[in-house]
Amino acid sequence: MNRKSNVVRQRAERDLARLPEASLLALPRPRVVISVSNLSKTYASGFHALKDINLEIRRGEIFALLGPNGAGKTTLISIICGIINPGVGTVLADGHDIVTEYRAARFKIGLVPQELTTDAFETVWDTVSFSRRLFGRRANPGYIEKVLKDLSLWDKKDSKLITLSGGMKRRVLIAKALSHEPEILFLDEPTAGVDVDLRREMWQLVRALRASGVTIVLTTHYIEEAEEMADRVGVINQGELILVEDKAELMHKLGRKRLILHLEGSLECIPSALAAHALELAAGGTELVYTYDPHDEQTDITALLGDLYKADIRFKDLRTKQSSLEEIFVSLLREERR
Repeated sequence: MNRKSNVVRQRAERDLARLPEASLLALPRPRVVISVSNLSKTYASGFHALKDINLEIRRGEIFALLGPNGAGKTTLISIICGIINPGVGTVLADGHDIVTEYRAARFKIGLVPQELTTDAFETVWDTVSFSRRLFGRRANPGYIEKVLKDLSLWDKKDSKLITLSGGMKRRVLIAKALSHEPEILFLDEPTAGVDVDLRREMWQLVRALRASGVTIVLTTHYIEEAEEMADRVGVINQGELILVEDKAELMHKLGRKRLILHLEGSLECIPSALAAHALELAAGGTELVYTYDPHDEQTDITALLGDLYKADIRFKDLRTKQSSLEEIFVSLLREERR
């Protein structure tokens, strides 16, 4: 970088650093809090990590970004958060361009990364307080105390990070991300490697943050996590965003139902008289499973029950089960491979 460019950059950073917190918070609040337009990213090796991504994330929602390993989830988040330089395209964070208005955009964002990148010999209190100061926030011990208590870290505030368990360290990462009171929080695999109790505690925290107005963007390999919490779901595969949909609408449109019949006896195979119903045997031959689309005008359940009676196959109980988000996700990826 030449001397003139360096002077211009330093002057711009100094001016942005002087911008009062209140003026940043008082800027217009569009309904769309993250806007990604025609974003592509190609590395020097020629690998196309992202291909023409267009995405809008709404203020105050929980948005789950799903995809297999290497699909581009972390690359997309890293670009929005300013960790990786974008290739082609535009990204706005609460109306601020992440390149030309970097400081204003980054001020709005908190990031909980996958990796535990913290100073092992700092105390919990010091590392969270330092993260707040990095964003130019004034000291607020009361707020830091609240964050640590919300994350069950208060009794560890004077402990060095090296002494903490993996689950506790992940809580510290969340505390650091929340330290400057961001309006957008990115959680990149936040519950990887944590126990079930901590995972549910984190779900409660995420809901509380959303209730307070924070927009949450979540990536996870635990699909039940997205099913439990997300308002909308995006699916990315091989660098392409293949679907963005309200979770409830997605499950309504693509979800299927299974009728599970618990038989009085067991079957070794499905009788030819029932072949027209595309049944499956399960539970060692003691269950018959019929999969159908609940939105069809004719589900053929009545005909199935009649044919069971004619074939002298009796059942002692029955239940229905709705497709899970995980099953829908797997079927989408399977369709993409075809």
